[in-house]
Amino acid sequence: MLYCLNKQLLSDYKSKKSAFTMSEHAKLQSFARPGRNVKMNMDSWRIPVSGMSCAACSSRLEKKLNEDMRINDASVNLATAQARISGEISLAELEAIVSACGFDVPRREARYPISGLSCASCVNKTEAALAALTGVTRATVDLANGEALVAYVAGVVEPEQLAEAVRKVGYEMDVEGAEEAAQAQADARREQELATLRQRLWGGVVLTLAGMAAMQLAPQSGWRNLLLWALATPVTFWSGWGFHAGAWRVLRHGSANMNVLVSVGSLSAYLFSVLVALNPPWGAASGGHVYFDTAAMIITLILIGRYLEARAKGRASQAIRQLMDLTPHQAIRIDADGDEQQIPLTQVRVGDLLRVRPGERIPVDGVATEGESTVDESLLTGESMPVDKSVGDALAGGTINGHGSLTMRAERVGRDTALAHIIERVRQAQAAKPPIARLADRIAGVFVPVVVTLATLTGSIWAFAVPDATVGEAMSRFIAVMIVACPCALGLATPIAVMVGSGRGAELGILIRGGDVLESAGRIDVALFDKTGTLTQGKPELTDGPADLEAASLAGSVERHAEHPVARAIVTGLQTAQIDCERPVKSFKALAGRGVRGRVEEKKVLVGAPHWIISQGVDVPDAQQAVVRQLEGEGKTVMLIAVEGAYRGFLAVADAPKPQAAQALALLREQGVRCLMVTGDNAAAARYVGAQLGLAEADIHAEQLPDGKADLTAELRNQGARVAMIGDGINDAPALAQADVGVAMGGGSDVAMETADMALMGSDPRGVATALGLSRAVMRIIKQNLFWAFAYNVTLIPVAAGVFASFGLTLSPALAAGAMGLSSVTVVLNALRLRRFQPPFSM
Repeated sequence: MLYCLNKQLLSDYKSKKSAFTMSEHAKLQSFARPGRNVKMNMDSWRIPVSGMSCAACSSRLEKKLNEDMRINDASVNLATAQARISGEISLAELEAIVSACGFDVPRREARYPISGLSCASCVNKTEAALAALTGVTRATVDLANGEALVAYVAGVVEPEQLAEAVRKVGYEMDVEGAEEAAQAQADARREQELATLRQRLWGGVVLTLAGMAAMQLAPQSGWRNLLLWALATPVTFWSGWGFHAGAWRVLRHGSANMNVLVSVGSLSAYLFSVLVALNPPWGAASGGHVYFDTAAMIITLILIGRYLEARAKGRASQAIRQLMDLTPHQAIRIDADGDEQQIPLTQVRVGDLLRVRPGERIPVDGVATEGESTVDESLLTGESMPVDKSVGDALAGGTINGHGSLTMRAERVGRDTALAHIIERVRQAQAAKPPIARLADRIAGVFVPVVVTLATLTGSIWAFAVPDATVGEAMSRFIAVMIVACPCALGLATPIAVMVGSGRGAELGILIRGGDVLESAGRIDVALFDKTGTLTQGKPELTDGPADLEAASLAGSVERHAEHPVARAIVTGLQTAQIDCERPVKSFKALAGRGVRGRVEEKKVLVGAPHWIISQGVDVPDAQQAVVRQLEGEGKTVMLIAVEGAYRGFLAVADAPKPQAAQALALLREQGVRCLMVTGDNAAAARYVGAQLGLAEADIHAEQLPDGKADLTAELRNQGARVAMIGDGINDAPALAQADVGVAMGGGSDVAMETADMALMGSDPRGVATALGLSRAVMRIIKQNLFWAFAYNVTLIPVAAGVFASFGLTLSPALAAGAMGLSSVTVVLNALRLRRFQPPFSM
């Protein structure tokens, strides 16, 4: 006997699910872990590297690191000035390799207050605890002031680890705002570098203009040469000191980089001019020209380019700073007596009760325990509509409380919050490089020695093989080739675009594993969507149930242990109908794409898809099978119940498509992407949903087990398609791993988030079109940057070498310096256009 569960009881149940659930915090943690393509060993660090100035620097360091047998994988990013290393190597050994290439691993210095210190023994214990941490190079504790001065390598050890080490020896170290302080320190260091550049630049500009005026106004004489010498000397050695120091640093380690080219070019012009000024007869025989103005203009013009580049790169890294600014510094804690006290955020502990006033940012991740309000979660999901919150709903740190007052219980604090993991995810993505960057790295690695050879060859040909050419002309050609060929733009072309693109993705609620994912996503031409929870609401409601209340109770008790949205809908619906779903279950097992099984009070219970239940030898009456087919034709998902091998009834749930699903598929089709739907659900239900979304029957693949989804993905790839799999459940994980790009939807399972290459923080399927569109935009910018970087060198090197001199087309050293600086600035400014990327739909 079959009956429909009381409609009134079901309609009374109104699920107030938040757009951001507590389970998603755990998914963020799993997504922040290294993906399947990242090799993890004893140690994995992302360390800062100072002293790199061009692609030759980063390429050489990456090559040296990967040559070491103790390192499994190393990637060096010029734009972020970081090296990502995994392997079994100590920090000291790693620093030795970096130092041998002429670079440094900078330390971060910070002072932290420590409470509980009372004597010299306390100081010794605290210092020893800090010094024992890998990455800490100096720790000094001041008993009088109650603070510790710690020097450490960021990326190897973090402030929270310092605080934990101190806590273990019995004291408390306050690292409140450590990340913000570190970012402020980095900003201050960047501002100081800009200020220094600005000083040297203005000094160079003034003296260079004075030299140019002297060249035009003063008659050629020994005195004019001496005046130009006096004006050019500060520019060459003070304004250009950074180039000369950087060149010496790498030359003494047997290498070369952009600084070498600039230094050799400017010093060649300067020293040649000194010889002419001191020995006029020789100078007359060499053409009689001095190049003091050229030496000064080389330094000044390249400084202009470097200054503009530094400013633009600062804007490129704004995404992380903006995310960090979202973290509040204070929280209001409610004690056991109900009194409220404002405390630093770092003093918030898991389990604390906190008050969130209207308009304030939620301090940490947690659960609402009192009150009702709306919360702006756009920083996490990219979706602008506020979300209703009430008791039991999840709250994410950094989001903005609306009109109501809330009391919450802290669940995740510090580096465990969703916002902290988003920041870490963005940092990891910015540090990774797409495969397209490898060609540029290989070229940059040999570019400088080739340029030095080419410039020397050019100078020699003009000095000894070109009739009527003077030594001065040969010197001019040598310098022009040396300067114009600097590979700066080549090294910045890819990482700066990845940096800006991944930051913009985070702002739009898209987390990306790395640059390699961007490259793959930019070529996608087939999107394979899971149905439940991806294209549909993922919150199905129970519509039909068995007359056998005992069978319903047994089924609900087993389904209570499952993660699938259908299982949650069954349990919620049964509990709303006052059916007990809390009976103890043993030997529970979820069989992806089939159903669940377990023992309840020693009774073997199966709940699952009709084809699976029948395959287990359960006899389902024909009349019941007809009813099941009728319900499936209405788009419902039907689960059969078997107890001790006997059929006991069925449960049916309905799941409506998401309002944005049809538009999401239409947007992808506009991008040239073919859309398919794959589901473990029955064919009738799949066709019912597919018809509402405008999918052709040939593009709907129903009753697919996890292996079937993965096989379909592999089959499409074997046919030449570049496939993105979009899903949210455990049963989607094999297909997510098999696809060219796996995309996990917000609200999905931990396994799906861990397996995916991209994660959408929101549940809007239109985010897939945004993610693929952003990837294509990033790859378009990278290709433009690489084209212009290559074209710049290929075009201007022969011009600088004088190949077209007979046609009157030449390039002076000063113009070469201006062109080289402009190329780097152009690449960075082109990448910054990604900050204006907008989703292909109205938010």
